[in-house]
Amino acid sequence: MAAGRKKKDHQPEREPEREAAEYYRLKTKAVEDLVTADESNSPRVSTEELNKYRSRRGIHLPAWLKVSLIKAWFYGSVCFFFLWGLGVYVADQLDLLFVTSIGLGMVTDLLINTLLRYYAETDGANDRWMMVPRRGVVGLLLNILYAFVVMALVVTVYTLANLLLLSVSRQTDAVPLGVEPILFGLLYMGVDTGLIALKHLLGRILTDAKSKASTARKGQEK
Repeated sequence: MAAGRKKKDHQPEREPEREAAEYYRLKTKAVEDLVTADESNSPRVSTEELNKYRSRRGIHLPAWLKVSLIKAWFYGSVCFFFLWGLGVYVADQLDLLFVTSIGLGMVTDLLINTLLRYYAETDGANDRWMMVPRRGVVGLLLNILYAFVVMALVVTVYTLANLLLLSVSRQTDAVPLGVEPILFGLLYMGVDTGLIALKHLLGRILTDAKSKASTARKGQEK
């Protein structure tokens, strides 16, 4: 009788042991899931859900305005240090524009694009603001070549604007619109934004054309 009572008294002690073992298994599984988590086995979270956990304090500017201000500031800084700074030592204007274009391409690839990637809400979210989102040496060279194109267009804008102002004011002894960092940064940013928008437009046109061609081909096969 005493042995039966002793066995019965020890029976309830197994329940806490079972709960502790189950708790340990759950914690172990949670740690394993956290360690092995990657893009392939993680659940996709919507942008609305992510926005719930982002700070709402302070002034929140639209993404396009933030990118425009960042680009204009950097491009204006390049104008200050290259066009103004080196202008004293480099007499030939073509050489000065050549060196400045290289500086603009390097700043775009190494500073602006890196900053945009760092502050992207998701991986690749800010690539749409880059003409050349590719990384590495190839991306750097492409950004330098692209800077020559943008610089040529900016110089054209300056030239046409000065010709227009000269025709209106009838002055021939001065340049109405000179090169200074703020205006240069805004003009360079504007031309860059326009070219990126043109790139996306051509991409959509090409994608639509491929989609229509694929649909027509499938219709003919049927």
